[in-house]
Amino acid sequence: MLAKVFSAAIQGFNSYTVEIEINATGVGEQTNVAIVGLPDNAIRESRERVKSALSACGYVHPFGHTTINLAPADIKKEGAAFDLPIAIGMIAAINKLPGESLENKFIVGELALDGLIRPITGILPITMHAKNTGKKCIIVPNPNAEEAGIVDGIDVIGIDHLNEAVDYLKGDKSIFPVDINLDDYYSNHKNPSPDFVDIKGQDFVKRALEVAAAGGHNIILIGPPGTGKTLLAQRLPSILPLMEIEEALETTKIHSISGFLEKTCPLVIVRPFRSPHHTVSDAGLLGGQSNPKPGEVSLAHNGVLFLDEFPEFKRSVLEVLRQPLENGDVTISRAAGSVTFPANFQLIAAMNPCPCGHYGNYQRQCRCTPNQIQRYRSRISGPLLDRIDLHVEVGPISEKELMSKPNGESSSSIRERVSNARNRQINRFSKSSTSRNANMTPKEIQSICTLNSECQHLLKMAINELNLSARAYDRILRVARTISDLAEREDIDESHLSEAIQYRSLDRQLW
Repeated sequence: MLAKVFSAAIQGFNSYTVEIEINATGVGEQTNVAIVGLPDNAIRESRERVKSALSACGYVHPFGHTTINLAPADIKKEGAAFDLPIAIGMIAAINKLPGESLENKFIVGELALDGLIRPITGILPITMHAKNTGKKCIIVPNPNAEEAGIVDGIDVIGIDHLNEAVDYLKGDKSIFPVDINLDDYYSNHKNPSPDFVDIKGQDFVKRALEVAAAGGHNIILIGPPGTGKTLLAQRLPSILPLMEIEEALETTKIHSISGFLEKTCPLVIVRPFRSPHHTVSDAGLLGGQSNPKPGEVSLAHNGVLFLDEFPEFKRSVLEVLRQPLENGDVTISRAAGSVTFPANFQLIAAMNPCPCGHYGNYQRQCRCTPNQIQRYRSRISGPLLDRIDLHVEVGPISEKELMSKPNGESSSSIRERVSNARNRQINRFSKSSTSRNANMTPKEIQSICTLNSECQHLLKMAINELNLSARAYDRILRVARTISDLAEREDIDESHLSEAIQYRSLDRQLW
């Protein structure tokens, strides 16, 4: 008998429908199963898992030759999420389950040998896809039910055992759909981040981070070891505007595909902070594998990507950052096709001024030669530096500041100013696809960042002294516009432009 079950698989950032067709002929001297439709090894091995689970649950494996087709047949499928739908289809194929009970449902889940259902990754995009295709219900492993229940408009049924799924489909057991109020969940799960109030001194750097947060600008911190570069970077998410529900869902979708969601928190409501080690590979940073998975730049979507010891990263790894920094997404091409992941993050890089770390440090002497310093700094290309809006030098804090109690401004008060500046930008760009000053197009810069004669003269001097590129010129205007927004001013004046020029230290002759 022929049975059909609907399931889904992940391809890149999205999900697609997989129709699992099972034809149990009952003809032949031996019982054998063939799975077709470009399955990987994990799916081929499901024959043994399904056979054991059916036996443990008291069902007879279909006699003779059984063909299982995973359609569409031209896309490679991966993972163990098809175990449960295959088992359900086999039970339907031997007339133990009415076929009409499967028509409007998606089924996903991995089977244990005794029939228990194990959780899978990527359940959120699968549930979103099920809803978009018009399905009324999705049956998922019980540990995944809360994550799937975030999607409104579809019944999410969480199950723990194969027998439980069969009883539900037969109508012998009632299981209530998971009910989650997304607004309440979102408002009640705001985890605190490290606070700026803990930082002693470094007022200039704090101001630079506030400007970066207000305009969505990328920033690099340059200073000796022990000056607090990492502590400062870790606190940037605490002053960013709180995530909207749409942002939280999109971010959660990426983490769901990667399998990085916490069991106790199936919705990412705090902006991500990713800090990969400098030994990370190209695939680890951008994403990879035969069926590409999100990399660090995508896991930092709507959050912060922190690259400590910036020059220690391989040159090839740093150069692949150009596309996501410019476009806010990353495209990964493989022989089977290409996929695009969102990667709209803020980059914070930190580096020492020289290999020993003490160049320019009045407290300790630098022992590096000029050639060593030049080689160290040249590991970061000019085109990549041009894509970083703010270059900030972080100096050692004084003994007085070190011995005193922290008395800085709290992250919540800084976040309020940042949010007000972001709201001004949202209103300004309401009729365009731009949302932040850092993403302004050249045409928008020309129309929005108008300068008076004094500002034009000041900028001409900076161009000649710093030998600025055209991209660096645009970056200065974007940052000046953000500083003006923080001051709640409509025009850019000399103080805004002067401050923006200060944040280009790597353009100076010294660097």
